[in-house]
Amino acid sequence: MRKLIKIGTRGSLLATTQSTWVKNQIETQHPGVSVELEIIVTKGDKILDVPLAMVGGKGLFVKEIEEALLRNDVDLAVHSMKDVPSELPDELHLGIIPLRENPHDAFISVRYKTLADLPQGATVGTSSLRRRSQLAALRPDLKIVDLRGNLDTRLRKLDEGQFQAIILAAAGLNRLGMSSRATGYFTAKEMLPAVGQGALGIELRKDDAELLAGLAFLNDARTTVAVAAERAFLSRLEGGCQVPIGAFAEVHNGQVELTGLVASIDGKEILKESIAGPSEEAQELGTRLANKLLEMGGREILAEVYGQA
Repeated sequence: MRKLIKIGTRGSLLATTQSTWVKNQIETQHPGVSVELEIIVTKGDKILDVPLAMVGGKGLFVKEIEEALLRNDVDLAVHSMKDVPSELPDELHLGIIPLRENPHDAFISVRYKTLADLPQGATVGTSSLRRRSQLAALRPDLKIVDLRGNLDTRLRKLDEGQFQAIILAAAGLNRLGMSSRATGYFTAKEMLPAVGQGALGIELRKDDAELLAGLAFLNDARTTVAVAAERAFLSRLEGGCQVPIGAFAEVHNGQVELTGLVASIDGKEILKESIAGPSEEAQELGTRLANKLLEMGGREILAEVYGQA
């Protein structure tokens, strides 16, 4: 291993916490290696006053970091997998996928324990069209309001009374040691997570075989299979991370079971199906499931969503 490794990361507390975890793992595994964090501001970090779905484009939180990788300014990038678009630059790959954190969504409220406890017409904050559509299906009476900003900002707005509840990824809360803020968690049946939610992706240059070998200890085989199935599903739907698409795969005894979702923003149309098969066919299963949902009406739903964006 080289003596100095540079990690490209967004500057948010969650992003730097995740990258610092990777840094510490590398330095522990490879004594004598020094790892530095290089903070890179992305388009998604700059535009905070517009709903993500309205900003447009894919890779809102990764493009500038990938450009730094391509320039050799950094050696690797640590991403939240749910932010990574299905297509990567030809020279780069997601070489390492560590063990997945809690992949589900957390319900957070000051006064209420569950979604069912919320009063009629309560205001719920989320930045995700995927969550918005599923919330609208579960509770059509709710007022669902766009909520941007880092995790601390979102929690502060909740504490100030701007919302009766907010929905966040459980993984982010856990990684920041703030799991106590979660009042409850949604099951995958109640709210299907985003593609790759809870997983980290370490992106690096394809020609950097030495670094890939040095990081292999961080890779988790089951998480890699699950994420591959979910991302193949997303790729076939040509979706970014800001569309109402969800997918969740679990791997047991060499078998992968994948559930996928395509929904209208208002939650009135929700298509959800599952598929299962051998782990080595993970990507093929993702593509097949996507094709099935497209044939069921997903093509028309997504065309309408893209038309509104």
